[in-house]
Parts: sequence; C-alpha cells; structure tokens
Amino acid sequence: MAQKKYLIAKLTSCLREDKIQLWKPPYTDEKKEAGKEMKELVQKYSSKLNINENDTENMLEEIRCKAIERGTGNENFKVTGIARLDIYLPRRKSRKIPLETNLFITGKELRSQIAQEHALKENAIKIIINKKQLDLGMYFYHRCCLLRLLDFLKINKNLYKYLELHPVTKKIPQEEMSRPQRMLTASLASSEAYCVFCIIWSFWMIGITTVRSHSACCSDEVLKALVLAMGYHEKGRALMKKREYEIALPYLLDADKHFCECSTELLNTVDNYAVLQLDIVWCYFRLEQLDCLDDAEKKLSTAHRCFQRCYGENHERLIDIKGSYGREKVLFLRLYLLQGIGHYHSGREKEAAEYIQKASRLYEELSIDPDKVYRLSLLGFSEQEARLALRACHGNVEHAANLITNRREEKAQIRREERAKRRQRREDINTLKSMGYSERAAQVALHNTQGNLDQAFKFILDNPELLLEDDDDDDDSVAMDQFQVSQESIDQLMYMGFSRESAEQALKVFKGNIHLASQTLAHYGGVLPASLQLSPGGSSPSEESASSKDSPTESAGSSSSPTDEDMETDAVNEILEDIPEHEEDYLDLTLEEEEQIIHEYLSYIQ
Repeated sequence: MAQKKYLIAKLTSCLREDKIQLWKPPYTDEKKEAGKEMKELVQKYSSKLNINENDTENMLEEIRCKAIERGTGNENFKVTGIARLDIYLPRRKSRKIPLETNLFITGKELRSQIAQEHALKENAIKIIINKKQLDLGMYFYHRCCLLRLLDFLKINKNLYKYLELHPVTKKIPQEEMSRPQRMLTASLASSEAYCVFCIIWSFWMIGITTVRSHSACCSDEVLKALVLAMGYHEKGRALMKKREYEIALPYLLDADKHFCECSTELLNTVDNYAVLQLDIVWCYFRLEQLDCLDDAEKKLSTAHRCFQRCYGENHERLIDIKGSYGREKVLFLRLYLLQGIGHYHSGREKEAAEYIQKASRLYEELSIDPDKVYRLSLLGFSEQEARLALRACHGNVEHAANLITNRREEKAQIRREERAKRRQRREDINTLKSMGYSERAAQVALHNTQGNLDQAFKFILDNPELLLEDDDDDDDSVAMDQFQVSQESIDQLMYMGFSRESAEQALKVFKGNIHLASQTLAHYGGVLPASLQLSPGGSSPSEESASSKDSPTESAGSSSSPTDEDMETDAVNEILEDIPEHEEDYLDLTLEEEEQIIHEYLSYIQ
C-alpha cells in the first residue's frame, strides 16, 4: 500500500510538471473513457520511472478516474446542492465510504445521518473538521475544508471553493456534550480540579522553578488555556499508550487549539507543544490517513524548531539542566521517522532515505538490552525507570542505578519541602482565623500575597468585603440590625478613641467581634468604609448587592448542587487516572512500533 502511494505520488508529480490534465481531451473522450493518447503516457512514464507498463497503466487510470469523479461531484453540487463526502471509518476493512448529503445541516444532524446509514451509536461519533472537532450546533455550507468521522470524515478537496463553514451560536445541553467537554467544563468550574491541572502543569510541563517565573506574568486566560491543553494532551497520550489512536486524536487536536491560545514566548520555553505535534502526526500515520493531514510537514517542522529552541542547537540546554540528553533522543527518532515517511509518500525518495536511515541509526543507539533492564529491576527499580536511566547513561547499568537513586532522593526532598509549605500555609491561615477573620478570607489574602502573613493581614483590611465572608460551617444567621451590641463592648471601643456611632455600627457589622471592629476602624481612620456601613434597612451594601442577586430560580436550582459536585468529583478522578506517575513518561517509548516501521520503509527504499 505504501509503495503504491509512493508511485502514484511520483506519477502525479510528473503529470503536474508536464501540465497534463487527464480528465480533459485527448486523454478522456466524450464518454469519459480513456483516450488513445493514454498509451503514449504509459510508455513514457513507465520508462522514466522504471515501472512495469501494466502497473503504470493501472495507476494512471486510477488518477484519471478520481479526477473525473471530482469534476462530476463539483457539477452535481452546483446543480443540486448535494455534496459527496468520503467517510473514513477506522477499524473497518473498507474504510472509504461515500456519503451524499445536503450541507445546510447542523453537525448534530450530520451525525444522526451517519449513525443511521452505518448502524453506529451517535455518541460514538466524533466529527473532525479542518483538524478540529466539529461543534454539534455548527452549520455546514459554502466552504468546508476537511471532515473526518470517528476521527476521519473527509470532504473531496476540489469542493473547497463551493463549501464554507458558518458557525451558529447554539448552546449544547450538557447531556449532549462529549465526555471530554463535560470533563473540562467541570474542571474549570471546580477549584479543586483547577488546582489538579495546575499541579500537572507545574510539575510536568515546565518544572517548578520555571513555572513560578512564568506564572507571575501569565494572564488568567493563558493559564486556563494551558490547563485545558495539558488536560487534553494527557488524556490523548494515555489513549495512545493503549494504541487507541482513533479515540486519542480528538483530544490531541483540542490540545493543539488551546496551546495556540498561549504566547509564543511561553511555548518556546517548553517542549510540550513540539511533542504534541509529533503525537498528532503519529496518530494520523498509525490510522493510515496521513493524506488527510494537509499540514503534516508543517507540524513536523514546527516540532523540530521548537526542540532546537528548547534544547539548544546541540542539546546544550538539556545537558546543563539534566546532565545528558539520551532520553530525549527518542523524540528525534520519531521525528526523523515521520519526516522520512512524509517524504516517501510525496515521492521524494532521496530525502526519505536520508531521514529514515537517521531514525534507524538512532534506534540502534537507543535499543535497550533486556538483560540490563532485568538487572536494574533486581535492585527494586521499575522497567520505566530502568529504560529512561539506561538511555540517559548510554547503557551503563551502574551509572543508571545511581541516576535513579539520586532522582528518587530529589523527588523525596521536593515532597518534603511541599509538605512543609502546606504546613506553614495552614499555620498562617489559623493565625488569621485566631484574629477573627474567616478561613475563606485568610485563603484569599494569602493567595494574593504569595503567602506573606503581614501583607495578607493588610490585604484583608484593604478589601473590607472579605471581612463579611463567613466560613461555610458558620450557622449564625442573625441580621446585623437585630444583633444586640453590649454597652461594655461599645465602651471598650470608645476608650480606644472611636466615636459611639462608629463603635456601635462596627460592632453590629462584625456581630460583636471587638478585635475586627477595632482593627477596621483604626485602619480607616475611625470610620467604616462605605462598603461596610449599614443602610437604613440595617444591612451593609455588600450584603444588599449579594442578596439582590439571589432569586427564587437560583434558590430552587441550589438543590441540584450535589449533582454538580458529583460531576466535578468524577471529572477530577478521570483527570487523575491519566496523570502519569513519572514526569518523563512521554519519553518512555519501548520503540517496538518504531522498529517495525523502520524496517518496513527501509525495505521499500532498498
């Protein structure tokens, strides 16, 4: 199959060079049959490319028939508005199946039509258009670049000028959302899940030190885009490990979309975006649909440039940080292999041979002796640790054992430091709570002041709305105007120099908490800020604005919150399932697939 694609690519290239259009006379007659001049072309290209005449004739006829079919489809679309889609179904013997449909339908309607015609479950269908998953509420018409069902619905490229996508604003009900949509919607709604994503980003993507320097200058939008990108990529990689490429691809394409929302400067500091480009092209290749990816060469070039910027031209940055670059060589092996395959399918045999041979040399260098892995496993190390360490240490077992041991100690030290930070944060929260502030106010203040206790204290006073936030377990619902202030408390504040009116009002706002009342009055020069002053109705403006937002509908909807919480919990659990234990899991390739593919394509070239 690969050899045939290569020869067809060579023939197509020759036809373009000679400006020959097989669908027009004299190569096609009025009855759309092959003309006599086709025999001359067969002899010409058979001799030029050193191909058997019979094979050359068959391939030229295939190219001619496809061109006529495209032209017929274009004419039919002009007249009837009915387009023909070539559907590619993974895991089926006959993958390419034609589908005639009106394009003035939504993605949901198209999905239903496909499900009915091919006896598929609607929820199992994912439509990818122009390398992005199609919104079910989106309409098709006028120019649609590429469709793929279950990861591959393809529109004939010659229909580009007649088709167009037109998005329609339409909110999809939650029950119609795909699983990843529900997962990530819940993730961003849940502070706990958001923190989980931040942990992934911090430890896996950039590294603790680099993350801190970049997170300070990242906007919330960029951080959320990174969170989504990392979540989708992790899910896609987990499915790739199981070789479920047709399910992994939509996740990877969504990750690519969200990575593109981040700044170029940030992407240039990490290799994640480059790894993602490799993963996308690898999925298309393993699904035997590289021809559906019109920018595979561009993605691989992007990956190569990104690796060079991240690692250095000669991997000097990697050597400075990690001491070696043996583990990252597997990425270059896959890069060279995919570049070679791309050149081969484009008919460029010299470039294909160069890149595939480079991949072959790297494979010989990175192949791991199973006996060495076994020897390291006897020392209590996992196979993954053994493979990564042996590649980093060029196969030296003793050095690999020392590397794993040192790395384990570094991780243990990081965990100890993080536990100490969490303990210190809990102590700081308790300190602020002992001063009368709520736990929520303490958390917000410490977060905004990077854990500085003195600045957190000032932050709370500068943001008086935090002073009215009660803890979730506080059952005291007495209204401010109904709170009875003791004369003794008023006298204490007056003794400190505050007026009776300010003292009484502050005590009502803080429900008798002298400590909070005195600190706030002192901070604001003896008068409560406007946001805390009681209105004639006896409540503060902050409370009034909050209560005005409440409605019977919202109150009634609060009964569904347990369901939302359950959804968020499920989302967090699903995310956690896909987080690899080892931070270099993406570098741990067994190279079994790569070995087979290298031998296969080397045999074609030879």
